[in-house]
Amino acid sequence: MSALDVDDFIQQNRALAEQVETFRGYWESDKQWEARREFILRNMKDYEQRDQLLSLSMVWANNVFLGCRYSTELLDKVKEMAEGIVVEDAPVFKTRDEIMKKQQGR
Repeated sequence: MSALDVDDFIQQNRALAEQVETFRGYWESDKQWEARREFILRNMKDYEQRDQLLSLSMVWANNVFLGCRYSTELLDKVKEMAEGIVVEDAPVFKTRDEIMKKQQGR
């Protein structure tokens, strides 16, 4: 589901769209929320447990926007769920080891 598909889906499913809007955290920028909303809408049909889906959406958003790290298994799962979601100008994070390796190479 692309951003245009999300907009079309929202227009056709106003009640569901209004419900999904209640999941937005007050701390989320428009950019973060639009990406996480797309994640939620893409995966709603596969998760009857709404809390589980919302948790997975936060894991994905925290990884993309804040650089949080999780187990490889969990990250692989949320990356697969988010396949095709485009986040423009997403921050790039480096681990301490990557930074130290670069400094040692000077």
